[in-house]
Amino acid sequence: MEVAHEGVTAPLGFQASGVNCGIKKLRKDVALVTSTSPAVTAALFTTNVVAAAPVVVGREQLERSRHIRAVIINSGNANACTGDRGLEDAWTMVNDTAAALGIDAGEVLVASTGVIGQYLPMDNIRRGIRQAAEMLGDDGTAAAEAIRTTDTFAKESAVRCVVGGARVTVGGMAKGSGMIAPNMATMLAFVTTDALVTPEVLQAATKLAVDRSFHRISVDGDTSTNDMVAVLANGQAGNPLIDSVDGPGYEAFYKALEHVLVTLSKMIVMDGEGATKFVEIRVTGAANEAEAAQAARTVANSSLFKTAINGEDANWGRILAALGRSGIDFDPAKVEIDFGDVPILRRDYRIDFSEEAAKVVLSRREIEITIRLNGGDGSAVFWTCDLSKEYVAINANYRT
Repeated sequence: MEVAHEGVTAPLGFQASGVNCGIKKLRKDVALVTSTSPAVTAALFTTNVVAAAPVVVGREQLERSRHIRAVIINSGNANACTGDRGLEDAWTMVNDTAAALGIDAGEVLVASTGVIGQYLPMDNIRRGIRQAAEMLGDDGTAAAEAIRTTDTFAKESAVRCVVGGARVTVGGMAKGSGMIAPNMATMLAFVTTDALVTPEVLQAATKLAVDRSFHRISVDGDTSTNDMVAVLANGQAGNPLIDSVDGPGYEAFYKALEHVLVTLSKMIVMDGEGATKFVEIRVTGAANEAEAAQAARTVANSSLFKTAINGEDANWGRILAALGRSGIDFDPAKVEIDFGDVPILRRDYRIDFSEEAAKVVLSRREIEITIRLNGGDGSAVFWTCDLSKEYVAINANYRT
């Protein structure tokens, strides 16, 4: 597998653009990603009952057809909790994009991100769609810039692999910094590939890759109303059709897809609102992978744990307490915890560590925490960040 330096435009047949239509004063706020041919599409949406208008529209579009040629996205306004008008506006974005590109409206997905409960400035949006269609090109960074909200940098990733002798590329972009919790995927992510793959296999691969990437990140424990991960595969690489998860070519393609999603996931955590620490939590010795992930998730979402990390306090008791309410079955007396290479807790609650050595580990920008449950073969990795005073400041004034 070869790491590429492009994003959504790295695979054959994809173009993108990003423009400013006036939702934001100075930054790009409308992004467009297109394929020159219909692309088999897999998608996952928020599990939040309060689903934004573009999520409702996206679900309807993919129920009708799994072949998509364009995704139109705006940032700065979520078009969530906007009732019938919000739905009409989302459909207008679909129809205007189709008209600008000369394609069928059923081949367009729509996404929005930003403030909840405000109507879209549709005159601006419609003008932005026309501009984005005119400015399509091979540089995907403008699109990645246009989907940012409180993100401090654009998030892009791409890799290339070989499938059946053909060179296959997977590229992606994502946004996310706050309102991040692993319940589907609290953010927006758009992934493109020129792989030839069936809809069923693409959906299965996407679900598994999301489970091992976006489902394993947390910034603040909040699940958005607008979450969407969409993967478009246009088949232009010319590889033998990947039609089974057990068939030839699937493993190489899946590893490339998971790599892109994990890379984007880590970028989101690193860019967490107000974050000063990136934390990798590795749980081993659980009954199975699902329980290991559940345990790691509970620790990652603990406000007490996250504030302790911010204060560089080796408060291992907060980890053990979080494990205890995670809902998994384990023996607390068997738990062992390491901060980096510093042993913190050993079996039978034995504690013998240097506060100074632990402080050195916790002072780093990137921190590894290992939790051994010593009760099985299941393991999982989770990524989170600290919770700082700046996070409160950012979100106390989000609308103003």
